[in-house]
Amino acid sequence: MQQSKHSGRAHALFGALLTSLVALAALLTAAPASHADTTICDQFGSTTIQGRYVVQNNRWGTSATQCITVTDSGFRIAQADGSVPTNGAPKSYPSVYNGCHYTNCSPGTNLPARLSSISSAPTGISYSYVSGAAYDAAYDIWLDPTPRTDGVNRTEIMIWFNHVGGVQPVGSPTGSATVAGRSWQVWSGNNGSNDVLSFVAPSAIDSWNFDVMDFVRQAVSRGLGQDNWYLTSVQAGFEPWQNGAGLAVSSFSSTVDVGGSTGGTGGSGGSSACRVTYGTNVWQGGFTADVSLTNAGSSPVDGWNLAFTLPAGQKITSAWSANLSASSGAVTASGMAYNASLAPGGQVSFGFQGTYDGAFAKPAGFSLNGTSCTTA
Repeated sequence: MQQSKHSGRAHALFGALLTSLVALAALLTAAPASHADTTICDQFGSTTIQGRYVVQNNRWGTSATQCITVTDSGFRIAQADGSVPTNGAPKSYPSVYNGCHYTNCSPGTNLPARLSSISSAPTGISYSYVSGAAYDAAYDIWLDPTPRTDGVNRTEIMIWFNHVGGVQPVGSPTGSATVAGRSWQVWSGNNGSNDVLSFVAPSAIDSWNFDVMDFVRQAVSRGLGQDNWYLTSVQAGFEPWQNGAGLAVSSFSSTVDVGGSTGGTGGSGGSSACRVTYGTNVWQGGFTADVSLTNAGSSPVDGWNLAFTLPAGQKITSAWSANLSASSGAVTASGMAYNASLAPGGQVSFGFQGTYDGAFAKPAGFSLNGTSCTTA
């Protein structure tokens, strides 16, 4: 009788332990994997994130220390010593990019790519700003007559999302323009090495997704590029003149869709086509999204990364069956250990729950390892 009691108690304890382990496994599966942040203080030190973008410290205008902390989805300036006069060049350009910069090319990039071959180049970013500094928050888009991956390109297009402390672009103002649905003050000049065309927002933009080619076409129409030139990189970051610690890019995405090209995949396999089904269940202030990704190409995809940008006001609170790089703005979903590979015709599903403000909307588009997907 005593033996039977012990046996029953042991079975009960084992059952409770098994239930706890199953619950823990489900929790670990649903939560995005976390990775240790990387701190870079080397003048031109860099690393890669998401297997497809380069993050660089890029301190070139001062000998004072600058350090950046690189996260899974972007970076923040951790230390920004020194200052330079605000009527001259900035002290650095810590940034994240898709493409090539002084022979350092991002993994699986389509760049350099001839402008006439690019159907679209969607990108998205979320910035975090600070006070008590002089800086701009800007994209740097580089064009050149040749597909060069080293040195300085012929034309630099800057898109200023914000500027603080009396700083201004190279050259002088030449008027205003409406590009990608927004109004901009346009500046044009030359810094001694290359032509610079700058678009300055009248008020700070915290996050936005847009097509880089809208601004490239502006440069071509103004004689600062030609259709047979090349887009060599799409960069986004900060130009600080004074201080700058705490400035951050919390999320970034960049895709270049080249007609007739399978493009870079960021994995060991390629993908010529993909389809995404994005189903939602929406209620007041909240929603769930069920995402199905199909590899419609003829080659396997080993290590899929599905990039999309959540509309403003949306925030992910939990997820399952995928790792997510961010909870808002530009997001990249990647496979887990058990579903990271997609055979031709193969499908993977994942989902997430979130909150939203204002009117609910779905992401405008999706790209698989740099290649645009069709949506259903």
